[in-house]
Amino acid sequence: MKQNFGGFVIGAVVLVLIIAMSMFVVDQRQNAIVFRLGEVVAIKKDPGLYFKVPLLDNVRFFDVRILTIDTPEPERFLTSEKKNVLVDLFVKWRITDVRNYFTSVGGDESNAQRRLLQTINDGLRAEFGNRTVHDVVSGERDKIMDLMRNKANEDAIKIGVEVLDVRLKRVDLPQEVSESVYRRMEAERKRVANELRSTGGAESEKIRADADKQREVILAEAYRDAQRIKGEGDAKASANYARAYEINPEFYAFYRSLEAYRASFRNKGDILVLEPNSEFFKYLKSGGKTGGK
Repeated sequence: MKQNFGGFVIGAVVLVLIIAMSMFVVDQRQNAIVFRLGEVVAIKKDPGLYFKVPLLDNVRFFDVRILTIDTPEPERFLTSEKKNVLVDLFVKWRITDVRNYFTSVGGDESNAQRRLLQTINDGLRAEFGNRTVHDVVSGERDKIMDLMRNKANEDAIKIGVEVLDVRLKRVDLPQEVSESVYRRMEAERKRVANELRSTGGAESEKIRADADKQREVILAEAYRDAQRIKGEGDAKASANYARAYEINPEFYAFYRSLEAYRASFRNKGDILVLEPNSEFFKYLKSGGKTGGK
């Protein structure tokens, strides 16, 4: 009885092991290839529970999610100007045909990455060789990335994968080239600055000359207007003097004599040498009366 029970237990365990060895699960992130004695007998792409022949079949799983190739070190490429540039890039790719993928690269992810990077690097060398530094840095950078994605994808299809994106993260000049470019840029900026200074100096002299000219014109016109106004004032004064003389010639002569006395005897030390009977003393002697009265 005990022997029968022990045999039953052993048989149950063996059966469980056989059933466990006969089942495998494929989740939504994977594809699976079923091999029988080294030959591919089935491809499982849909997630779920599957069965295989124990001991004869083995299963290999492949990640079909989007994978990334990120270059650890920048690659050096030569432009049409024979200038070296350092390029840092990354690639987004995924497996689309696991059978072809296994047949082409042995299902080895590192082999697939090397194949894709080789294709992309060859394409970049060709594209950079036809473009200037400005084109690869900024001018046609997007165009280059699109071309590389399409070209890499054409080759990737042959190994059962799809290239989704190729991105140039950084395109820099080597240190020695950067210093040369910076010196050239500095010289160019200095040349532009000198041109601007020369242009500014010429404009400054032009403005200054125009201002001096306007100043001379304004001063001349002011002097002309002043002389005209002064002449008009003198004319009006002379006319007033003439009218005053016509109204009372004696008072006008007396007023003019007072003005002459004031101008002649302005200071105490002034000396005036005249004859006693000079006309100048007429109003001093007579108080303004004629004929000695």
